[in-house]
Formats: sequence, structure tokens, C-alpha cells
Amino acid sequence: MATTLALLRACHLAPTLAVTAVVAVLVVVAGLPPVTGVVLTAAVLAGQLSIGWSNDLLDADRDALVGRTDKPVATGALPRAVVRRALAVVLAVCAVASLAAGLLSGLVHLVLGVGSGWAYNLGLKRTVWSFLPYAVAFGALPVLVWLAGDPARLPPAWMVAAGSLLGLGAHLLNVLPDLADDAATGVRGLPHRLGARASGLLAVGCLVAATAVIVLGPAGPTPGWAWAVLAGGVAGAAGALRLGGKAPFRAAMVLAVVDVVMLAARG
Repeated sequence: MATTLALLRACHLAPTLAVTAVVAVLVVVAGLPPVTGVVLTAAVLAGQLSIGWSNDLLDADRDALVGRTDKPVATGALPRAVVRRALAVVLAVCAVASLAAGLLSGLVHLVLGVGSGWAYNLGLKRTVWSFLPYAVAFGALPVLVWLAGDPARLPPAWMVAAGSLLGLGAHLLNVLPDLADDAATGVRGLPHRLGARASGLLAVGCLVAATAVIVLGPAGPTPGWAWAVLAGGVAGAAGALRLGGKAPFRAAMVLAVVDVVMLAARG
């Protein structure tokens, strides 16, 4: 039980479940057959687990250096050998399930989705290009879902654009709480170079832009409620920016949830 709980703590559970939930929503929007949808969602969950566990495994020494007591691999509560075995299992599940959902869909997931996450962990997080894996991976989510339904069908461009904007916002929000620890160990991705305030502002801007794309992107007339959500998002973001402090961060978190709900409704 202790090992299981430690594995859950080390897998970056909230982002893992969030990305998996987004794919589950897209599966419903795309109208995938139930079996295909379940297999694809399981593939994404396994891929996200591999990204989370590899992140903590690769960063264990750095996390120990700055005294991260919330990292069980760094504290020794979770043996590294256990994490390596868990990684082997979920990577095998991810590969088999991804390809079972469809060859093209599986390749997109393994290369652009899981591959981007691992590229971030293996070094891109320390460069000005730290945002790129997030933008690519999130933008690829609707692509792999649509290809699983029909290898000749791609999602609308607005959905890919919204996914990439959500990914950039997610990157900024994910890094903001760890800026000081990262700086102490030489990690200088895009948010570190921009600074906390500029990164918070950019995160809000990306998520407002994603909301606008989701509202305005689909063909046909835009319903009144969608205009109301966009106006509310812009007003809320403006108010948060005026307040300063942690308000932009909280506003960006709310906008991220709103965007996912809107993606389902407008898709």
C-alpha cells in the first residue's frame, strides 16, 4: 500500500488525470466506438504515467538537493528500481494500447504525445524551447482521437490551435510554483527566463486566446452563451491582472477548466 501511494504521488497525478480526462471528453465529442475510446483513453493514461514517473526519476537528485519532501523518489520513500519497473509496464501498455486504437493514431500518440513529454524531461525543460513539448503534445490530442475514429479524418484546425494554446498555458502554470527550486539547480526554461509575473500574464493570455478560438472557431453561428463565456473570461482575466499577486495564476486555472468544458460543448 505504501509503495502504491508513493507511486501515485510520483506520477504527477493531477496533470495525469487532467490530460486523460481531456482525451475522454474528445473521445465523446468525436463519437468514437466505446471499445476504441476505452483503449485510447487507457493508452493516454499509461503514457501520462510514464511521463510523470520519468520526470521524478530523472529529477530525483536535483529534487533531493533542494529538499523536496513531496517527491518520494528524491526522499528514498519510493525506490528507483520500483519506478523503473513501473515505467517498463506502463510503456508496454501504452505502446500496445496506442497501436490497438489505430496505427496512425498510435504513432501520433507515441511520437508527438509521449515522445514530447519525454523530450521535455530529458532536457528541453532546461532550454528556451521548454514550451514546445507542451504545445505539440496538447495540439496532437484531438488529432490522435480523430485518427482513431477514421485514419483519413483530421480534427478541425481550430481544435488543434486551441489544444496548443492550452498546452502552453499548462506549461506556464505547471512551472510557476517551482521557479525558485528550478533556479537553484540550473533549470532555465522559458518561464524562468520570463519571470513569475510575465509567465503568469502569458498563461492568462494563452488561455483567454484558447477560449476565443473555441468560441469563434467552429463553423456556423456562435451561440449567445458562448459569447457570454468569452466576455466573462476576458473580464475575469482583466480583473485578475489588475489585482496582481496570485490572482492571475488562479484566473488561469479557472480558464483552463472553462476551456476544456467549452471544447466539449463547441466540439
